[in-house]
Amino acid sequence: MTKLEVCCYSVDCALTAEQAGADRVELCASQADGGITPSYGTLKLAREKVTIPVHPIVRPRGGDFCYSQSEFEVLKSDIACIRDLGYPGLVVGMLDAEGHIDMARMWEVMALCGDMAVTFHRAFDMCLNPKIALEQLTQLGVARILTSGQQQNAEVGLPMLRELNQLTRGPIIMAGAGVRLTNLQKFVDIGLTELHSSAGRQVKSAMRYRKAGVTMSSDTDFDEFSRYCVDGDIVAAMKSTLQFDDEISRTA
Repeated sequence: MTKLEVCCYSVDCALTAEQAGADRVELCASQADGGITPSYGTLKLAREKVTIPVHPIVRPRGGDFCYSQSEFEVLKSDIACIRDLGYPGLVVGMLDAEGHIDMARMWEVMALCGDMAVTFHRAFDMCLNPKIALEQLTQLGVARILTSGQQQNAEVGLPMLRELNQLTRGPIIMAGAGVRLTNLQKFVDIGLTELHSSAGRQVKSAMRYRKAGVTMSSDTDFDEFSRYCVDGDIVAAMKSTLQFDDEISRTA
């Protein structure tokens, strides 16, 4: 069965994804940063309310994946918190200054995670040599790699995704970044068994009063009265398409 993971930036979105048929949620904060570690309150409530597997991202900040010692200490503390809350898995990744997997630190991370399934996130798409990285992540025992095939979006990265999927002897190759209802079939056709999508849309704020000339963002053009949310209809349509493809494959 082809699994659909949905990227969610709130507990409400995670519940929407669950109700629409998602197989798993990647729980994040801050879409503008590409996803960082959710707050403790978010983690606690999601663990209580969402019944499908939820894998929180552990990323101390936006930007690159080469962390200072203090950032690494924060990252490890967050992993311990997520583990102690009873999550089945998490999403993490780090590189050294030369663009290689930071193996020394990743070994520490894997030991800290215990039985949790580890997804190595799109830091993979920023690494110097994806084939060597795949070998290293196999040695580490990560469960899956979230990747766009080292391109800006996964559709452009299809050739690399196909090659990685053929080469892997351990981690599941999960396509992410630009995976949509309109291009799902392309990823299924190259043999991928897990897909990652935000499946979302902009939703207008419920605020009727809107103070003009004041913004909380350094970007003065930023629209503070809309936010990105998971679209349950899109999730349901994507999952239905994948189930149909699975059924066709079983009867072929």
